[in-house]
Amino acid sequence: MKAHQFQKDAELKAFDLEHRRKIRFNIGKYDAAVTLGLGYYADHELARARGAYLKAQALEKLDEYLLEFEKNFSARGGRVIWAQNTEEALNAIGELTQAHQAKTVVKAKSMTTEEIHLNDYLKKQGIKSVETDLGEFIVQLNGQRPYHIVTPAMHLSKADINDIFVKHLGTEPTDDAQTLVLTARHLLRGQYTTAEVGVTGGNFLIADVGAVAVTENEGNARLSATFPKLHIAVVGIEKVIPQLTDLDLFWPLLSTSGTGQQVTVYNTLYFGPRQPGEADGPEEMVVILLDNGRTNLLAQPGSREALRCIRCGACLNVCPVYKNIGGHTYETTYSGPIGSVISPHLSGLPEHQHLSFASTLCGACTSVCPVKINLHNLLLRNRQQSVREGHNTTQEKLAIGLWRQAMQHRWLFDVLPTPLKSWSLGLLLDKVGWNRRRAALPVAAKSFRQLWAAERG
Repeated sequence: MKAHQFQKDAELKAFDLEHRRKIRFNIGKYDAAVTLGLGYYADHELARARGAYLKAQALEKLDEYLLEFEKNFSARGGRVIWAQNTEEALNAIGELTQAHQAKTVVKAKSMTTEEIHLNDYLKKQGIKSVETDLGEFIVQLNGQRPYHIVTPAMHLSKADINDIFVKHLGTEPTDDAQTLVLTARHLLRGQYTTAEVGVTGGNFLIADVGAVAVTENEGNARLSATFPKLHIAVVGIEKVIPQLTDLDLFWPLLSTSGTGQQVTVYNTLYFGPRQPGEADGPEEMVVILLDNGRTNLLAQPGSREALRCIRCGACLNVCPVYKNIGGHTYETTYSGPIGSVISPHLSGLPEHQHLSFASTLCGACTSVCPVKINLHNLLLRNRQQSVREGHNTTQEKLAIGLWRQAMQHRWLFDVLPTPLKSWSLGLLLDKVGWNRRRAALPVAAKSFRQLWAAERG
């Protein structure tokens, strides 16, 4: 079961001191930058409240805004494909790449393409898929999935990256970061001009002008969307916002919460294929609107606010669980608090219900979310739904049942001798793994009721 593997991997990572050193160092740099970036806001709480309100309004009229986007995007020669699930999205991409006789696809950083496992699909079709984001390029070379929503290679040090380049690219060993970056740039530059297809995601879909907004720091998404004849943007349906002027709120919120920047280096709007008189751009542009379980979440009024997420990664950086067990332990596309909230709804509650229990419920994630998603409350709702639908284990059901009986009928608990109580508690804690790393918890010889009675005479 995934829950068992999660516990096993989490324990290994939590006690891997080198892994924790790297993560704390890298997240520490982000924390310092974000603290500085928030200082540029006159009223950050007001910006968060506005962002939450606008995203909530967009979700309330999601169908209307998506149709408006399709109408306006199609008016400029673009094409929209609605994909209900992973299979439909991959089939659509397969038909498009086949029509263009594609041998190479250049990809910008995109969590939705990770969600549908596009690279694996293209490989099976005999198509070379090249990740052009530096972090994605590194983890692709190393045969890994992205470690973090914003920073795919956060778990790797400069020495690790050098070792990966030496192993997979045959480069000379170096400890110079600039040399490593230039090596990747040199290898990737030629890919843009030879690839038949470019693939990106989309940070926002803008309904009133029919545009896809893409945010990046390296410029690789622009190159991926400009040189190939076909540009495919795979975007979740929840990314729609009502109007172009909303970006003056969302672009800074995204960049400051994610990396501490006032605004990300490259912010690009794609309105469709190259128009008459334009010097560059693709001959064809297709937007794939991906559902893949999002409407299941939308149908739950108490949990749909999770769809407000703008994928800034702030909740991951502040989460004490994520900082100890790392991104790969989750074994999902989306890790950390937001991943624990949405993955059970996108990929199936029975398979991923354990993620919602991997939380301290400290509320730090909620406090930093730029669109005020009540993440720790949603984790509790997921737990409640998991129990209600019967996905919790037999051991857990038995333990809770015994505890309930003991609490409702105190005499049942009092009648047991203290050694038997301690043995029962130890057995339970051993089953859940508590005793592997902690001292046993013996039951006190006298109960609180007995102590209270003695104190009061």
